[in-house]
Parts: sequence; structure tokens; C-alpha cells
Amino acid sequence: MGRRKLQLKRIENKSSRQVTFSKRRGGLIKKARELAVLCDIDVAVVVFSSRGRLYEFSSTNSLACILDRYQRRFDEEAVSQNSVNAEGSHSKYSNRLSHAQLLQIVQRQLEGPNFEQMTVADLVQLEKQLDATLAQTRARKMELMMESLKTLQEKERMLKEEKEHLEKELAAAKNGQDTTAAMTMAMATLPLLR
Repeated sequence: MGRRKLQLKRIENKSSRQVTFSKRRGGLIKKARELAVLCDIDVAVVVFSSRGRLYEFSSTNSLACILDRYQRRFDEEAVSQNSVNAEGSHSKYSNRLSHAQLLQIVQRQLEGPNFEQMTVADLVQLEKQLDATLAQTRARKMELMMESLKTLQEKERMLKEEKEHLEKELAAAKNGQDTTAAMTMAMATLPLLR
């Protein structure tokens, strides 16, 4: 009797789901160990259960060492991808979703019934989209702040010019009043001189 094809969907029975998780987790770690020995490579497996319990395997002495290598590689690829995008004629964020669209997607996926079925790759992709949208939002915020600053500086310049103009008019008016007062006194003293 051959094996029957297993339909990939969430196992509804909680105890059956836990048994399958334990067996498959063990099989996954066994395959990772075999792959590391046969091919002389570094392998790391990180698994979180539905209750948040951590299971890990590392073919080297330290899982942190492999994760650091992964992070460095990921950062290098991100930098090289950004430099390629900067050389192109498209905007850095031209292919990104809008902030509202991304929030709707995240909310649907985190609240939806298939949240527990999301893979690490799905979550990493979601995180990348969130990071990109956050960077886009920060860039737009800086752009708006710079525009506001330029507007305020222009207003300040105009107010200074207006102040200087008003000071000149005030000085001229003051000089004009002094001249008028002197002429009034002179006219008043004319009859006395006759």
C-alpha cells in the first residue's frame, strides 16, 4: 500500500496538529543535520511553535554566528539593490504600495484565519514592505518639513524687508514733522519780527 497524498491545509484537531508539528519538526531538523554533514555547509533552522516556543538547530557551534552572516549578506544585498535602483530612471519607491494599502494588507494577514499558516518568507516580505513604506513616509515627511522651512524663511525675509521699509517711512515722517514744526515756529515768529 502506497502513501496517500496529504492535502496541505491547517489540521483542525489540536492534538493531531501538535503531534504532526513535533514529528515534522524533528524530521526537518534531521534533514538539516544530514544536509550539513553531506554537503559540508552551515545550516540553521529556527522554528516557533504556535505558542511561541523556540526550537533551533545549528550545524555550527553558534546559531548567532550564522544569523550574523545572514544579516550581513542581507544588508549587502539591500545596499547593492538600492544602488541599482538609484542608477535607474525610476524613483526609489515607484513600485511600492501606498501606505494605506500596505496597512490594509498587514491588517488582513495578521487578523485573518491564515495568520498561523504564514511562512517566514511571507513575514520577511511583509517586514520589507513595511520598512520600505516607513522609509518612504519618512522621506516625504522630511520633504514637507523642508518645504515648510523654506516658506517660513521666505516669510521672515519679507517681514524684514517690510520692517526696514516702515522704519524708513517712520524716519522720513519724523524728519518731515521736525521740518513742519520748524516752519510753523518760523511762521509764528514772522509777525513778531515786523
